[in-house]
Amino acid sequence: MTRTPPVQLCPLCQASEGKPFDQDSRDYFRCPICQLVYVLPHQFLSPEEEKSVYDHHDNSVNDPSYRRFLGRLFVPLSQRLAPNSCGLDFGSGPGPTLSVMFEEAGHSMEIYDPLYAPEIKLLKRQYDFIAASEVVEHLHYPRQELDRLWSCLKPLGSLGIMTKRVIDQEAFSGWHYKRDPTHVCFFSNPTFRWLADHWRATLTAPGKDVVIFAKTN
Repeated sequence: MTRTPPVQLCPLCQASEGKPFDQDSRDYFRCPICQLVYVLPHQFLSPEEEKSVYDHHDNSVNDPSYRRFLGRLFVPLSQRLAPNSCGLDFGSGPGPTLSVMFEEAGHSMEIYDPLYAPEIKLLKRQYDFIAASEVVEHLHYPRQELDRLWSCLKPLGSLGIMTKRVIDQEAFSGWHYKRDPTHVCFFSNPTFRWLADHWRATLTAPGKDVVIFAKTN
């Protein structure tokens, strides 16, 4: 029997109820306005279950392959920065690496992670740039959390995001990315364009998994 799950306003644009998009052990909805695909809160893992998944991530600053992976975001974002910029690695995880790469390039860095480095005061400061690698797909409240990050950027600052993108319904149905139970919202090119309009930001996409938003004066 097909389930008839509850609906709610889109957690990003908050403008419309999502339409059923896909279903497996969870139900996925897509917003007709910003095109975000998302899971409803009653199907989220508990904080303890989430942390158990993250604790098994084997990411190390000494792993060359992991550094190459992060290079997809590090290289195009670092090319935009003035020397000695100040940045934030948002969602640094249990083994901060992106922050180290930026420090090696001469920038000063702070790290924030709600589970492993929960210094909330860092989200009340201003930065020249913010990097969020494989983070936004985990956000339970993407509008609230992304707007807060945007407010942490100085004028002309840059926000770099790396996450895999939704292509279409057929590809999503067999997509490995949605099988991670900690992934609860999924972005596409139209979603990022909506965010750019919302923030009045410039948007570039230097890679298939990477977008960079730039603040204007």
